[in-house]
Amino acid sequence: MALPALGLDPWSLIGLFLFQLLLLLLPTTTTGGGGQEPIPRVRYYAGDGRRVLSLFHQKHLQDFDTLLLSADGGTLYVGAREAILALNIQDPGVPKLRNMISWPASDKKKSDCAFKKKSNETQCFNFIRVLVSFNATHLYACGTFAFSPACTFIELQNSYLLPISEDKVVEGKGQSPFDPAHKHTAVLVDGMLYSGTMNNFLGSEPVLMRALGSLPVLKTDNFLHWLQSDASFVAAIPSTQVVYFFFEETASEFDFFDKLRTSRVARVCKNDVGGERLLQKQWTTFLKAQLVCAQPGQLPFNVIRHAVLLPGNVSTDLHVYAVFTSQWQIGGTRSSAVCAFSLKDIKSVFEGKYKELNKDTSRWTTLGVTDISPRPGSCSMGPSSDKALLFMKNHFLMDEQVVGTPLLVKSGVEYTRLAVETAQGLDGHSHLVMYLGTTTGLLHKAVVSGDSSAHLVEEVQLFPEPEPVRNLQLAPTQGALFVGFSGGVVRVPRANCSVYESCVDCVLARDPHCAWDPESRLCRLLPTSMPTSWRQDMEKGNPQWACANGPMGRSLRPLSRPQIIKEVLAVPNSILELPCPHLSALASYRWTHGTATVAGASSMVYNGSLLLLLRDGEGGLYQCLATENGFSYPVVSYWVDSQDPPLALDPELAGIPRERMEASLTRVGGGAGLAAQRSYWPHFLTVTVLLALVLSGALIVLLLSRLGALRARGKVQGCGNLPPGEKAPLSRKQHLQLPKEHRTSCDMDADSNHLGTEVA
Repeated sequence: MALPALGLDPWSLIGLFLFQLLLLLLPTTTTGGGGQEPIPRVRYYAGDGRRVLSLFHQKHLQDFDTLLLSADGGTLYVGAREAILALNIQDPGVPKLRNMISWPASDKKKSDCAFKKKSNETQCFNFIRVLVSFNATHLYACGTFAFSPACTFIELQNSYLLPISEDKVVEGKGQSPFDPAHKHTAVLVDGMLYSGTMNNFLGSEPVLMRALGSLPVLKTDNFLHWLQSDASFVAAIPSTQVVYFFFEETASEFDFFDKLRTSRVARVCKNDVGGERLLQKQWTTFLKAQLVCAQPGQLPFNVIRHAVLLPGNVSTDLHVYAVFTSQWQIGGTRSSAVCAFSLKDIKSVFEGKYKELNKDTSRWTTLGVTDISPRPGSCSMGPSSDKALLFMKNHFLMDEQVVGTPLLVKSGVEYTRLAVETAQGLDGHSHLVMYLGTTTGLLHKAVVSGDSSAHLVEEVQLFPEPEPVRNLQLAPTQGALFVGFSGGVVRVPRANCSVYESCVDCVLARDPHCAWDPESRLCRLLPTSMPTSWRQDMEKGNPQWACANGPMGRSLRPLSRPQIIKEVLAVPNSILELPCPHLSALASYRWTHGTATVAGASSMVYNGSLLLLLRDGEGGLYQCLATENGFSYPVVSYWVDSQDPPLALDPELAGIPRERMEASLTRVGGGAGLAAQRSYWPHFLTVTVLLALVLSGALIVLLLSRLGALRARGKVQGCGNLPPGEKAPLSRKQHLQLPKEHRTSCDMDADSNHLGTEVA
């Protein structure tokens, strides 16, 4: 009698039961950027057609580690394993090879390298580690040369590389590392090469060195312990009078922690000529200080990985941007941070107090400003006095720390390389843009807002298999970023505006390179000349204000009117799938039916899509709404109906374009589906079989336990008579205390059964 009252056949009832079971077993999915840590708004996986990358690779070549952009921005010079390449990057797409020259290590050097227990498959080659522009006609290059560093000049002809002559190759010790795995840095300033690297075969002697040019060759003295034996150099940045070196090493001034890693900035003066009697051929202006990158109340990010200087006007306060990781794993994963350091703050620390090592107690103490004039370590003209040089030998560590401003903190990733630039928005303000490469081959694009907090515009997976990003090189005139890795060079357009298909999505992206063009109705790359009609809001990211057709105040009122309505024709009692594309990882998504949230009894959200069991009277407008940055808007709108042609839309939806589409559905009752069939019966069958197996197993266990209890009870009740002269025990305790010689086999069996029950 119940079936006719419900108007459902038995198959429909089974479908309703299985659908409710599916609601219980399948987890609902929600997204949203509710946490404090920034997450990429859009993610692109390798091979995603929405983010087109161009890969250059050359057969039999690998380890494309060193990148150099020509002065005109049209040629990219690449240092690879035993080869140097010149790539034409003027045209978009895959870079074109101009020419390539080989520079292999000699057979003798390779055999000597293998004799010293180094691998002739991975180590005994010439890995190019230094590639700088010496002048308009020559490059200067250095390589590991099979653990025997070598350097040479390379002549250029119209951006083409001329072959290297063996007689022009010179020793490169102190300019290039021996081991290709060791970190290093080098920069050419005023015709002189300033380098930081390992100076011996064992990799235990770090050195800061100046070579080339007219001034004498200078370097640090290993016996003075200015640098710890495990120092690792990551960047060299020139300034007006000095050159800064950024590196990390084991701290020597802290006695409360064993093997504490710390980040440093060292400074040498460009006009340093060394001492006459003391510190001959050595730096007389070497000083170093500690770098601190930390959030308040948190462990510091104490291992520096890379640092760059943002080019700018000399009149403005220049900043160095550096990426750090932590020596400690927090929550089982590494974390990274980007900090900004002011050059004024760095200069001020080097003009402050020194640290002094008490040799009796082996502890560092603070030393006030010395009365030696000129100040030891300053870039004063002329040679320093012996008293000042003697002071410099033991007072090379500054007392104060250079404290940076954290701009971005990200857990679960290890940043390896950094490139920065500024982009001017429609509001006329310059916005800092950072490109960050990771150890797993990801690229993050981050934009720093006015309050010194960064948001991640996108994450791009560069390679199909995870591997570290070796190098980053910006080419502003080409609007691209070049990434060096083991297998080649990847060209990445620095902006991907076309992926944002609406004004709302374009504005919410908050990419300073992109703006909405209302005439062409496209999100486009911002040209040099700023169009006044284009829309962008970098300050708030408010589409309601930026996408309004007239003057409007900054408000965050929800936008509920859809842009287009998709008509879906479905069969009653069928399961309908309505997909919702997740355009942003920062948004939270919800489904509505008319003006109310969809009912949970006949619907569920799985992987963003709405699974709807359509019954009579449940058609109408279904919308997937996204809420981001306090702004709500419909991502997709469906008008679901069971009649053909569909009923008229709500009068409030008049004027909105409509589009007929076919939806994935499965017929639960009798009849055939009208749309493309997509059966959920395999899921239902799987759930039913699993449920049946669980119930059968539980029933079998219950029956076996009852059967065992009945069998044990039967054994006890079927025992023989008690021993002669004994009466039935008044209690179980008395029964257990029967003399051993009068206990029957039945008693023993009963006790054994009871003991087994207690053990179980």
